[in-house]
Amino acid sequence: MKKKIVLIISLFFFAFTSLHAQETIWFSKEGKITDKEKASFYRPVPKKIRNGFLIKDYYKNGTLYKEGYSTKKTFHQEKYHGKVTFYYRNGKPNIQLNYKKGIINGVKKEFHETGELKSIIRYKDGKQEGVWKTFYKNGKIKTKGKYKNGEKVGVWKTFYKNVY
Repeated sequence: MKKKIVLIISLFFFAFTSLHAQETIWFSKEGKITDKEKASFYRPVPKKIRNGFLIKDYYKNGTLYKEGYSTKKTFHQEKYHGKVTFYYRNGKPNIQLNYKKGIINGVKKEFHETGELKSIIRYKDGKQEGVWKTFYKNGKIKTKGKYKNGEKVGVWKTFYKNVY
């Protein structure tokens, strides 16, 4: 009888901890769930903060891939709020976005792998809005134009490296 009770308690404990244990999730470069061997990046259990989660994804080698605050922690269902940053494998920022209730809202910056600003645009309610600029690595403007409600408007200019 004692063995039966111990076995039942052990099984209950195992089932309870298995049910509540969360594991690292591995993803392919296309963003699909895969196994560790085929993975390009992974997500450990997100850290609970206030009414949401601090989501940090990592390249397979342990370098940070993406970080941001979301009210949902399920992959591809995140609802980001505030700044979300994607990183190159060398640790430098790749893309910085701002979200409001899961929608891109605010400035989006892209960077060259060496760290220089590559492009900048503002978003309003998920649509591009305002002046959009791209830059050469030397900091000079490459392209300049304007968006209104997600559509290109007005004159767009492309500048060549050796012109100015």
